[in-house]
Amino acid sequence: MTGPIPLEDRVVVVTGASRGIGLAIAEAASAAGAAVVLAARKVEPLEAAAAALNAAGGRARAVACHTGHPDEVAALFDAAAEAFGPVDGLVNNAATNPYFGPTLGVTDAAFDKIFEVNVKGYLYAAREYASRAQGGAIVNVASYAGIQAAPLMGPYGMSKAAVISLTRTLAVELAPARIRVNAVAPGLVETRFSAALLQDEEIRKRLLADAPIPRPAQPEEVAGAVVFLLSAAASYVNGQTLVIDGGATL
Repeated sequence: MTGPIPLEDRVVVVTGASRGIGLAIAEAASAAGAAVVLAARKVEPLEAAAAALNAAGGRARAVACHTGHPDEVAALFDAAAEAFGPVDGLVNNAATNPYFGPTLGVTDAAFDKIFEVNVKGYLYAAREYASRAQGGAIVNVASYAGIQAAPLMGPYGMSKAAVISLTRTLAVELAPARIRVNAVAPGLVETRFSAALLQDEEIRKRLLADAPIPRPAQPEEVAGAVVFLLSAAASYVNGQTLVIDGGATL
């Protein structure tokens, strides 16, 4: 049984798929009928997630991959093709944020790590995908921190602004190859990744104070939008960034 937006006969790679938004996207794509390849640096939680999807009647495989390393990204797509055939959907979701504080206080090591995973990793995966795919779709997971000021998360916000720029540029450059490229920009989502923000009551209240829907999103509320952008229902959507923040950026 598939979801309301079908992805039958699709093979989708989801990076950062061991938990949070990435896992929710993998689950939603599987429910929509896609074969899903789950990627992250640590394979153990991926294997558990893939086993659960397979037990539910899906088709899933776990592959360990550090997306900041081009050789590992190539091996990821090799494994996906071996398991299910040519990949026709990529969700760039793997991200990191090892620094929380004033932007000018970030160390070179933390800054480089953020851009290695959040920007280079997206570029490497998109490049590998485009070199193999015959059409299809890429969805980049950005953030509302890339659209507005991101106090205490400046370097992370900078990396997500770069993702939005990358999305627009690749949408133009890859259109002749029939590859659509879009992004989603979630607001505050209740995941382990955002725990440092949500567990601080003062920060939580400040972030949600002006939100028309005054609560964090759940990962599943992002996943549905990604499935739409991967699907034929979005066949004329290209180069767009869909903000999913309950209206917070308004």
